[in-house]
Amino acid sequence: MQQKSAILVVDMLNDFVTGALKCDRGLAIVPKTAELLRAARKKGIPVIFCNDAHIKGIDHELKLWGEHAIAGTQGAQIIPQLEYTESDYIVPKRRYSGFFHTDLDLLLKELGVDTVIMTGLHTHMCVRHTSADAYQLGYNIVVASDATDSFTAEDYEYGIKYLKEVYGAEISDTSTLIKNF
Repeated sequence: MQQKSAILVVDMLNDFVTGALKCDRGLAIVPKTAELLRAARKKGIPVIFCNDAHIKGIDHELKLWGEHAIAGTQGAQIIPQLEYTESDYIVPKRRYSGFFHTDLDLLLKELGVDTVIMTGLHTHMCVRHTSADAYQLGYNIVVASDATDSFTAEDYEYGIKYLKEVYGAEISDTSTLIKNF
């Protein structure tokens, strides 16, 4: 059976890359992520941005991480290097997982997707929780190893190990993924 994939881009937003929760390691994955998204778009593979879009002063997550990615602000915008296009999709989220109380599952089902290719930040948190829900919902999970990262190398390695061991995620670099599109 032929697999149909979609790229999930988790929290590649101004506040995560250069703003309130700046992550230098996040900046480092931008070129490979952009390359992967361009190749996916050329092949008609859906690109779905799963973006924090918090409600100021309300969202539970803000108590732990402080104000970041407040809906409607510049900090909650996709970084310009990823060249958002009208053919892409945006799923706003208020928790770590792109599935939690969003329409991501409905969108993926309507697109006929059975495999999600994970990119973005942070491998041990939002990428992990989105992958957890994808797994629980029956999706195959592929992690773009050079298009995901975390605040530290230890958090990244822990996240990758967890995704592989607990959810059976396939770990692949962007060059291999692009070659197999």
